[in-house]
Amino acid sequence: MSISIIIPIKNEEDVILETLKKLEESWIVHVDHEILIINDYSTDKSVELIKNENFQKLKVILLDNPNVGLGSAIKCGIDNSSNEFINIYMADMSDSIADLKTYYEKIKDNKSLDAIFGSRFVKDSKVMNYPKIKLLLNRLANNLIKIIFFSKYNDFTNAFKIYKKTTLVKLYPLVSENFNIFLELPLKVECRKFKYEIIPISWNGRKLGDSKFKLNEISSKYIFTMLYCLLEKILLNK
Repeated sequence: MSISIIIPIKNEEDVILETLKKLEESWIVHVDHEILIINDYSTDKSVELIKNENFQKLKVILLDNPNVGLGSAIKCGIDNSSNEFINIYMADMSDSIADLKTYYEKIKDNKSLDAIFGSRFVKDSKVMNYPKIKLLLNRLANNLIKIIFFSKYNDFTNAFKIYKKTTLVKLYPLVSENFNIFLELPLKVECRKFKYEIIPISWNGRKLGDSKFKLNEISSKYIFTMLYCLLEKILLNK
């Protein structure tokens, strides 16, 4: 069993080495793995820092995004991955390495699962270092999506999930250009009736570097993605 971890980066010089070092100190190095870092036109020292670091145990592959945008970076990672399972891991360490181990063990031990979805809004989940008003708005938006799609899942906009590569390829074409890629992927899993399991996760708000998420700039993209996937759901259920 093998795992590809996709880390998209854009000006992450403050956090990327610490993130990679924590991965190198974790269980990841004891399984067949690759870390695909997709550079989305960084203008800081992110790429230079990665190239100059000597990773002893971690298999790091640095690639340039052939197009512009987070959605394209994720697709580049999927297209260039060579392992059975794919996880998208944010460079800011908001995601838990321990939770990733749970993902990996569950999906490799249950052949019927196509994906594992983590949720910040189920029993035993934890959210730290994140403003309460943002968390409330996030929860309301995700519950609205849950209602519209008659879904059991309630954290679609969270990026931290694991998929079989064969499942992700069946979700193509991917149309999202930005953070809305993280909505498109699980909605298509839902609409196309792939099997997934939901588990609680521990999630940390960004401590270092600048957040690239600007809701006022991409809210229309989220709405487009939701409508696009809703149309797909309607057409598939005809």
